[in-house]
Amino acid sequence: MLTLFLWLTWPALLLISGVVDAFRYLTKRVPFATTRLLLFGMFYGIAELVGMSALGVVWLVARNDRTRLVELTYEVQGRWVGALFAAACVLFDLRFTVEGAAACKPGPILLLMQHTSLVDTLLPTVFVTKPHGIRLRFVLKRELLALPCLDIAGNRLPNHFVTRSADNNNNNNTSDLERVRHLAEGLGPSEGVLLYPEGTRFTRRKLTRSLERLREVDPARYERVSKLEHAMPIRRGGPLAVLDGAPEADLVIAAHRGLEGFAELPDIWRGGMVGRRPVLRFWRIPRADVPATEEERMNFLDAEWARVDAFTRGAEDKT
Repeated sequence: MLTLFLWLTWPALLLISGVVDAFRYLTKRVPFATTRLLLFGMFYGIAELVGMSALGVVWLVARNDRTRLVELTYEVQGRWVGALFAAACVLFDLRFTVEGAAACKPGPILLLMQHTSLVDTLLPTVFVTKPHGIRLRFVLKRELLALPCLDIAGNRLPNHFVTRSADNNNNNNTSDLERVRHLAEGLGPSEGVLLYPEGTRFTRRKLTRSLERLREVDPARYERVSKLEHAMPIRRGGPLAVLDGAPEADLVIAAHRGLEGFAELPDIWRGGMVGRRPVLRFWRIPRADVPATEEERMNFLDAEWARVDAFTRGAEDKT
């Protein structure tokens, strides 16, 4: 219904958005963000309808063959995400640079990706699965099941949708952690698990609140992570669970610079996403270099996340 509304009324909506954008550009130099959002919304609606139709056809063709169903669903997912990513890049004038792409293969890998914006949810499929053939099992928040294509494909493929804990640094939902651990088991040479270990998109407000809570409940860890400026402290539960579930998998870290500042739709409407030149960097850590005990692993992961933070603010070690 939303898609139908947008496509039936687009001439009027485009006229209104153009007037709004012209005024905002002349008064505040905001680069026509309303029109860009409208056009992306129209494209997204069509992409959802086409994606749901394709997933329906795939189910009819392969429903008696589970292996074939999964293969075709991965194909639909890749094309759907690729289309959304291409549309976002064209409409918002985004150009990505990727560094260290070779770190993503071979599998099995545990991919920990920084989470700062709405766009970085598309990056694993675009820059890991499609170019390197690594099929990723996703650990995502349950709220994303409100998106129809993600609901259908996400529940058909080996993923897990978690209920986010109110505590931003410790996930104590035992059932979720057991399922995340189980999700990481049995990874093949062309498979991996994707986790956003911060548990939420970065904002200054969230970072301040998270550090204040850590200072109260875990002063020793607070001292380790208190200097973070552009990344959230990672949660304990998810990263430790996937490390336990896949003892043979190497660790791959994905950091990016240039996607911060538009964590929510209002940020995009204010023009924060237009004309960005993001840099995405991967680096790989052999499993033998990952410590064995939980506390040692948390110290190790906090140090790696300090590297993520340094890369985001442009202060990383160039070596």
